[in-house]
Amino acid sequence: MYKKQMKMQRIACYLSIAASALVFLYALGIMTDLYDMLYTMVPVPDDPTSVKVAGAMIYYDMQGFNQSLLGASIGLVLSSVLLFITNTHSRRKYYIGNYAAICISAVANIGVALWAHGQIAAFKAQYLSTVDFEQLERRLSRAGTYTNSTFWFDVNTAIFAFALIVVALLVIGAVWKASLMKNERRLIEAGKAVSAS
Repeated sequence: MYKKQMKMQRIACYLSIAASALVFLYALGIMTDLYDMLYTMVPVPDDPTSVKVAGAMIYYDMQGFNQSLLGASIGLVLSSVLLFITNTHSRRKYYIGNYAAICISAVANIGVALWAHGQIAAFKAQYLSTVDFEQLERRLSRAGTYTNSTFWFDVNTAIFAFALIVVALLVIGAVWKASLMKNERRLIEAGKAVSAS
């Protein structure tokens, strides 16, 4: 039973690294389409009258969030690395450090997923409701950088769902490990009682 549980905990730890790396890559890529389309539409960011296309300021509105998401994704990578530092991926018996690492990783992933998904949904709504896509298409048709895709807004659902699935695997693995350790202790104590009598 321990072998199956240890295999699961190893997989969960590696998936945790993969999920946090995916969030990091997402943070780097989320502004890609917006940069290509809207950066040149606001020649002077501090001057709202310089905006060439209505709603183009969303590119600058999202900068603070993007920087925060990048920082949070680095935090997720570090919390995943903590699982390996505490040998959660290979330890037969868990200690306080292992449970603490799992809790830190779980709380960080859940917190970032809920916060980021809410922010991205709000920015997507702003993007769809304020940007004048007809005017933007006219201006960018020759440059070939126009797209009405919301891919970078939408893909966050899959990325953060994956991160939450990994959290579930880590928690299930920890509960399973605690149960196995408890049963093992009970068997050892029962064996000692039998040999003493």
